[in-house]
Amino acid sequence: MRPDTDAPAERPAPGRPSPVGRFLAVARHPYWDPPNPKWVVRRWPDLTGCCFATVFFWLSLTPSLLPRPWVMQGLIGGIVGIAGYGAGSLISTLVRGFPGRPVGEHVRTRSWQLLPVVLLVTSVSVVVWGARAQRRLRVLQGLGESSSWHGAIILAIALATFGFLLVVCRAVRLLARKLVAGFGRIVPRPLAYALGLMACAALVVTGTRDVLWQRGFIGFIDHVSHKANEGTEPGVHPPGAPTVSGSPASFIPWSSLGTKGRTFVATAPTPQELQAFAGRPAKPPIRVYVGEQPEEPDFGKAAQLALRELDRTGAWDRKVINLVGTTGSGWVDRNIPTPLEYMYDGDTATVAVQYSYLPSWISFLVDQERAGHAARALYRAVHNRLLALPAGRRPKLVLSGESLGSFSIDAVFDTPQDLVNGADGAFFEGPPQASRVWRKMVADRDRGSPQWRPVYQGARSVRFAQWPDTDLRYPLNAPWDHPRVVYLQNASDPVVWWTPDLLFTKPGWASPPLGPDITPQLRYYPIVSFWQTTVDLAVSFGMPVPHGHSYGTGACAGWAAVLPPPGWGPADTEHLENVMAAINRRWS
Repeated sequence: MRPDTDAPAERPAPGRPSPVGRFLAVARHPYWDPPNPKWVVRRWPDLTGCCFATVFFWLSLTPSLLPRPWVMQGLIGGIVGIAGYGAGSLISTLVRGFPGRPVGEHVRTRSWQLLPVVLLVTSVSVVVWGARAQRRLRVLQGLGESSSWHGAIILAIALATFGFLLVVCRAVRLLARKLVAGFGRIVPRPLAYALGLMACAALVVTGTRDVLWQRGFIGFIDHVSHKANEGTEPGVHPPGAPTVSGSPASFIPWSSLGTKGRTFVATAPTPQELQAFAGRPAKPPIRVYVGEQPEEPDFGKAAQLALRELDRTGAWDRKVINLVGTTGSGWVDRNIPTPLEYMYDGDTATVAVQYSYLPSWISFLVDQERAGHAARALYRAVHNRLLALPAGRRPKLVLSGESLGSFSIDAVFDTPQDLVNGADGAFFEGPPQASRVWRKMVADRDRGSPQWRPVYQGARSVRFAQWPDTDLRYPLNAPWDHPRVVYLQNASDPVVWWTPDLLFTKPGWASPPLGPDITPQLRYYPIVSFWQTTVDLAVSFGMPVPHGHSYGTGACAGWAAVLPPPGWGPADTEHLENVMAAINRRWS
């Protein structure tokens, strides 16, 4: 008889259940109550809150303005999930506060046994549906069907984000309880609650805004951006032409221009390139750029320095002066000034002032006033000098800008009519929602015109377009007076449509008729749509033209509509678009 045959079977040690036993124990009682009712952070999740969180997660999978990467989708799912959990937990707390029969253990157990399985299975199905909706949106916006949505990783990222935020929120709640208890020892209970909540709010706001945001995140971004502003992009070299800032003849040294300013002045087209395009003699275009002036709140000195450069370069004898607004980092999109220089054989002067070196989205939050001050000072200096010239000798003054550059020029004026009367033409791309004059025109648009393609006062002075070659003809046969203002704004551009109001207010662009590149499956959901559009901001710059925040060579048709030179026609615009596309490929 073999000893291993007759040996008794090994049994689990007393008090240590087998894995199967542990699983069955959890299945029979799938939740736990804390041994101390005062526990906050280690408390079991609220069942109603989890249901609401899951529904919010499902809603986050619906399509928005642009296709989303799976990583971003996971983050959105966790963020909106915690908002749904808060709403559900609040409802659960209110219901428990009413007198009545409490929920029994049997019902609670069965709910925790059934709902997680149902919610998980449904979540997987909704993730698959979301992947199909994303593929359809990609096709609609010219990206092709290839879209890898990793459903399991999306769920994992969403759960991890949700769990982290839940712990943070519960930690804040625990802090509030401790403060209330502390105050309760020295003051009456109602006053202790008020003092405790106010103290907790003050600590949270100070910690997040002043410590984490201002000194931490913004301080880090400021340091990195300041270093980046001191560099020079590859292929950019100090110019020799006296007609641009940073040259040996300039009042403005090359070292003061910043990274984006150096690129702007060094990439001006040469007379040879302009002559090859038009087949006639051309002038070297004037480009004036004043670097960031951190110590100057009103930018008066920067505007006067720009004026001296315009004097030095003979800008007042050119046919057109283009005052262009910069983005947060000081960037000027080459697609805005360059077409105008080609159209006028270089007989132009372009001037810009940098007000910040931070990334545009950070600058939008912290430098809005500086953007307006810089553009206002420059406009007033240039405009007053033009008014001092004899009427027959004045160059045409045009205004332009993209994104925050558009916003900065917008801040110069109080009303749409001021903008129309303030120059001989204006061209803008992707104006952000904070642009006051633009927002007024969209709000006061003619009845029946959609928000994404408004018609303002019969389109007599201002027109909006996504495909400028065709859209600027709308409405058909409508008179279009001079001066003209053109806005390029894509229906799918979140830079144009993002606003904090999206948290609880349905925007006009989310109602039929939807824009030409917006999926019919788009729906507005409070809180959820705000975060979807916020994430759309991050991916909008890499979209194909004309979708997202990509406008490509649209300025060619835009300038041809605003201020065409004599004899300019559609064939010239098409030729210029091809030239600009080649320039963009060369510098990409």
